[in-house]
Amino acid sequence: MTSAPAAKPRPAILWARARGVLAGTAAIGFLAIAVAAPFTGPTRAAAEVEFYERIHQQFVPEDVENDAINLAISPSVKIEKPKPEPQVVSDPETPASPPSPPKYTGGGSPAEWMAAAGIAESDWGYVDYIVTRESGWNPNAMNASSGACGLVQALPCSKVPGNGLDPVDNLKWATSYANTCVPGRMYCGWKGAYDFWVANHWW
Repeated sequence: MTSAPAAKPRPAILWARARGVLAGTAAIGFLAIAVAAPFTGPTRAAAEVEFYERIHQQFVPEDVENDAINLAISPSVKIEKPKPEPQVVSDPETPASPPSPPKYTGGGSPAEWMAAAGIAESDWGYVDYIVTRESGWNPNAMNASSGACGLVQALPCSKVPGNGLDPVDNLKWATSYANTCVPGRMYCGWKGAYDFWVANHWW
């Protein structure tokens, strides 16, 4: 007496089993991604926190060195009358370089400076991107070789109305420059200036 052959599984049963295996695998994959996500790089929330902390950080001017002499420990010396120095006649063909603007010694934060310069809050991210890379938000940043100055490294510094090292004056000039729409420089706003900076790494 021979036994009857085992019944083959129906296609519907096979599909149900396969679907169960696939669902389990997918669930494990999603769980692994969820667990690993915080360790794969900075999240958007972290970037927003970093941006917020940077633009609200208060600027503290560098301490001025104290040149006063402590007579209690400094020896007394006889000071001779200085001899008059010969006058040097400047070459009339060589224009005198403009004097350096006074350093900014006030306070404030990037957010306060941007608000005072009339920059819309929606543009603060674009401004922060450019200024962070140009000067690190140091109002007194100067380029000794080119003469560029201030937050956005205006070149030449003398074209900034007021004081090129004053952060509000510097940002007001930069906003006017960024908002200009002319052939060959179609910024038409801080977004356009940001796009141009990213494409050319230049301000």
